Amino acid sequence: MNLTPQTKVLVQGITESPASTQAALMMKAYGTNVVAGVSPGQGGQELHGIPVFDLVEQALSAFGKIDTSVIFVHPYSVLDAALEAIAAGIQQIVIVTEGVPPLDMVRLVRKAEATETLVVGPNCPGIIVPDKLLLGTHPSEFYTPGPVGLISRSNTLTYEIALQLTNAKLGQSIGVSIGSDVIVGSSFMQWLQILDEDDSTDAIVLVGEVGSGSEEAAASYIAEAIDKPVIAYIAGRYAPKGQPLGHAGTLISSRAAVQTIDAGTAESKIAAFQEAKIPVAERISQIPELVKKALKKSG
Repeated sequence: MNLTPQTKVLVQGITESPASTQAALMMKAYGTNVVAGVSPGQGGQELHGIPVFDLVEQALSAFGKIDTSVIFVHPYSVLDAALEAIAAGIQQIVIVTEGVPPLDMVRLVRKAEATETLVVGPNCPGIIVPDKLLLGTHPSEFYTPGPVGLISRSNTLTYEIALQLTNAKLGQSIGVSIGSDVIVGSSFMQWLQILDEDDSTDAIVLVGEVGSGSEEAAASYIAEAIDKPVIAYIAGRYAPKGQPLGHAGTLISSRAAVQTIDAGTAESKIAAFQEAKIPVAERISQIPELVKKALKKSG
């Protein structure tokens, strides 16, 4: 994993919308080394110092090897954009776009595994290494450098927890939202391993949601393979059963018809973490205190 201020970053879909253009400029303003953008048919122009190309290979010809691509293209174009980046040798990809077709993600995940490419997202604000690098749309003002690694399935909740940590004088080594779509490119377990091996991370906060069994798998993996202290929080534990809430439907889908403690429910996830002796915060306001206790115990 290459996440430093020197990391060369490409933005695919840089002219797709005002939001994608603004995100690219926000990343550059934060100090991220955004060397180029790609938007087919828009090549030859320049956006506030960022040259735009029609193809990824043209950007590589101009700037040499590029480490990371941040993708903002239309959901049905994400697979082509990601495969183009992988074919060009880019091994870190962040997909901000929401609603990528699941079968496209299945193909992409298989290709990423075969090429050892790290994919974050889709439907995520990406990655932030405070004061060093922004890959996506995290509000940087919520983050400050420190020893706590934050990995999350949620998007805006990631920012809120980062702010809680910052206000408690617990800076972050990294903030990663792995994505909220049905199929995402990288798992909790991948990021737990990355942070467990990261010298700048002393403790990990894992933020899950109801739905799927990814948190149960993560709890088992933490118990077996992770040495650093982990604090967990599960969003959606008090979500009403059977009430559709748009995007928040991801949080309550498992509660709509499930009455027992099956995989995917908040009860199942909390039980898995408790069995693995991982502290679980009932409210996000409890997270900083649990982190402080864990750091004191491990130190």
